[in-house]
Amino acid sequence: MRKDDLLSDEFLKQFKTGDELSAFLKQIQKRGIEKMLEGELDGHLDYSKHEKSSNKNSRNGYSSKKIKTSFGESEISVPRDRDASFNPIIVPKRGNMVDGIENVIVSLYAKGMSNADIEEQIREVYNFDVSTSTISRITDKIANDIVAWQNRPLEPVYLIVWMDGIVFKVRENSKVINKTVYIAVGLRRDGKKEVLGLWLGKNETAAFWMRVLTDIRARGTEDILITATDNLNGFTDTIKNVFPESKTQICVVHQIRNASRYVVWKDKKAFTADMKHIYNAPNQDAAKAALEDFANKWNDKYSYAIKSWQDNWEELTVFYEFPIEIRKIIYTTNLIENLNGKIRKYTKNKLSFPTDDAVMKSVYLAIREATKKWSMPIRNWGIILNQFLTIYEKRVRL
Repeated sequence: MRKDDLLSDEFLKQFKTGDELSAFLKQIQKRGIEKMLEGELDGHLDYSKHEKSSNKNSRNGYSSKKIKTSFGESEISVPRDRDASFNPIIVPKRGNMVDGIENVIVSLYAKGMSNADIEEQIREVYNFDVSTSTISRITDKIANDIVAWQNRPLEPVYLIVWMDGIVFKVRENSKVINKTVYIAVGLRRDGKKEVLGLWLGKNETAAFWMRVLTDIRARGTEDILITATDNLNGFTDTIKNVFPESKTQICVVHQIRNASRYVVWKDKKAFTADMKHIYNAPNQDAAKAALEDFANKWNDKYSYAIKSWQDNWEELTVFYEFPIEIRKIIYTTNLIENLNGKIRKYTKNKLSFPTDDAVMKSVYLAIREATKKWSMPIRNWGIILNQFLTIYEKRVRL
């Protein structure tokens, strides 16, 4: 056993119960906060305690303040200055909660807990009361973060941008209506994914997506090589209007769902098996032949499904223009649908939202939680980047 381990064991033996240890740690934290406040005042006045200074402002004793920390409620001494211009960072004026607790509250809210549930959790774990109105005030501070995040500059080039919408129930004019949060996720040149923004609208339309794409362009994005979208009427033309050189791939999974919607149960297994021959073909010519076979077999019963493949053929088969590795990541909008699934998981306890700001706050916090692990490039990034450079060298290096 190392010497420092032995000392730690001996030190801990003096505490007979967990409550005694917690009380000791609470006292240590209180002293630490008070020392940090002294340091903050030194920096504010630009001289240390007991030093002489020509600064007209000076120390002016202490005031007592109750604060809430991870060890419960404590009473601390807060140093004051004569002109009352000192506003500590660690425990701001008119604030009574250390940042760590505020972060816990925001994290619990992001994971879908209601204000009442958070209030109960804080009481059980930290042994002090925090009102639901205080919880709302803390989470409402996120509004400024959302504005800054939504208006941040974007990359000049994204190799792929996936776009989709997710529907929520929101109260408006005494009614609860459906509204869509539009989400765009970009693949950067370093192979990492990035949520480009969130936009709230009533319906998923090509006109609204025009606004989204225009906003992305205004924030610095000059080129998108490939867009992956659902089969929204007019979407391809909308993208071309803003990013004229972008290739648009309609999500094949959305197409399969749409084509299968009106197929009776007894035909569904054979119908979907035949569709696989289309999108699993090795090249576009083979896929075209598979579509013809598919049409010959099913057109009499399901002409609408066949027509949906034929009408969207060019955008459905863009992925055949690319090597296998790139095909796999533009083939579907699964990446953004997985993100939507996590957002749903974090917001499932909220059956409806009282305001637009409330739904945007919840979705933003859910995305922040869901994307914490987006720190590494996507799989096989070296191979994929080389393929993009071979196909789009000048545009990738923009």
